[in-house]
Amino acid sequence: MTTERWNDEMLDELASTVGEMRDSMTQMKDSMTEMRESISEVKDSVDGLRVTAQALLQVAAQTQQRMDMFEEEMDLMKQRHHEDIELMKQRQAESDQRFNVLLEEVRFLIRGKQED
Repeated sequence: MTTERWNDEMLDELASTVGEMRDSMTQMKDSMTEMRESISEVKDSVDGLRVTAQALLQVAAQTQQRMDMFEEEMDLMKQRHHEDIELMKQRQAESDQRFNVLLEEVRFLIRGKQED
């Protein structure tokens, strides 16, 4: 078995390799830190989106509730309008009937005057 002695060149190469590995590890740590920060930012964004989505859903639910109430009011107004029209038609028919009775009485009186 041969024993190899470390010379200055080999030690320099080993030191260089260890330095490169140390630099690589530092870069990896920096990358990991950046990644953690990015993940934290993404989580914050997701939380913000969740809050926004919940607020929008609440607004949509309130708007739907208002629309339902508006629709009910419109239906009630339509029903009242229909009832008012029916009442007007009934009153008009009664007025027409009274007018026709009066007209018949006037014709009767005119015929009576013509016979005299």
